[in-house]
Amino acid sequence: MIHLLSATVERWPVAGAFIISRGAKTDVDVVVCTVGDGTYVGRGEGTAIYYEGETAEGCAAAIRAYAGPLDRQALLTHMPRGAARNALDCALWDMEAKRAGAPVWQLAGLRQPAPLPTAFTISLGDPATMEAAARTAAGRGFALLKCKLTGEGDRARIAAVRAGAPDARLIVDANESWHDLDIAAEAQALADLGVEMVEQPVIHGQEAALAGVRAPLPLCADESCHTSADLDRLGDFDAVNIKLDKAGGLTEALALRQAARDRGFRVMVGCMLGTSLSIAPAALVAQGADWIDLDGALLLARDRDGALMLADGLLQPGSLWGAG
Repeated sequence: MIHLLSATVERWPVAGAFIISRGAKTDVDVVVCTVGDGTYVGRGEGTAIYYEGETAEGCAAAIRAYAGPLDRQALLTHMPRGAARNALDCALWDMEAKRAGAPVWQLAGLRQPAPLPTAFTISLGDPATMEAAARTAAGRGFALLKCKLTGEGDRARIAAVRAGAPDARLIVDANESWHDLDIAAEAQALADLGVEMVEQPVIHGQEAALAGVRAPLPLCADESCHTSADLDRLGDFDAVNIKLDKAGGLTEALALRQAARDRGFRVMVGCMLGTSLSIAPAALVAQGADWIDLDGALLLARDRDGALMLADGLLQPGSLWGAG
C-alpha cells in the first residue's frame, strides 16, 4: 500500500532577481511531496501558482490533508488542479517507475527523451539591462530567448534585446499587460523585430478581448489555460502553454497536450521557478513542443544534486526523477 511520507516546503534562492510585470522574486518556495510503499520511494515538486492565491505552505497542507486514494487517476477527481496535485502526481509517477524498474517515459508510452532547446528568460528591465542580459544568454548558447514585457515601452525593450542577440529566436510574455493596447499593432511592431510568438496578452477571464484580433504572429494562452477543460473557450488563441503546476501534474499535462494538438493548437511547455525535480517531468511533456521554456532551475542560484545539465543551450535528460 502506498503512503504519504511527507509534504515539506523548501526555499531556493534565485540568481539575482526574476522580474516580471507583477513584481520581482529573489527566492522561490517549493513544495516537495514524498510517497512510499515500504520498499520504494517517489518524490515530486510543485511551485504554488501565486497569482491565483496559492502558497507553498497551503499546498503542503493540502497534500497532508488529502484523504482520497493515492492513485494518479483518482487524483484527477479527488483533488483540485494546482501545485499540490502536481507534486503528489509526480511523486506517484516516480515511485511507479522505481517499482517497475522502467523510466516514466516508457510507462507513459512516450518516446525516449532527447535534449531540449529551452528558452532562457530575459527578465523585465530597462532596454540597456535587457540588451546586456540577452547578449549574455546568447553567449551561453541559448538560441531562444523569452522576454518579459509590461505593456509600456515594450518595443524599445525588444529592439534592445535584438541588438544584444541578433541571431536568437525571440518570444515574448506580456503577462496579461496588453489589455489596453491595440494588440494587433503591438504584435506587428514586435514581429518586425523578429518576435515569433506573444504569450498571454490579455487578462485571464477576459479572453473575449481577442475576438476579431488579427495578429501577425501566434498568441499563446498561459494564465488562460490550465487543463484540457479550458480549451473550448480559447478559440481566439493559436497556442497554449502547458505547465504542470497549472495542470495539476504530469497525468493531466499529457492529456492536455494531446487534446490541444487534436484541436489544432500549437504547444508551448513552460514552468514556474523551481528545481530540476520539477523540470524533469515537464521535460517529458516538452518533447516535440513548438516552444520550450524550461529554464526554471537555470534561473536559480543553485540546484539539487543530480540536477539536469545544460550543454550548448540544450537541456539534457537526467536521472534525478522518474528514471526507474
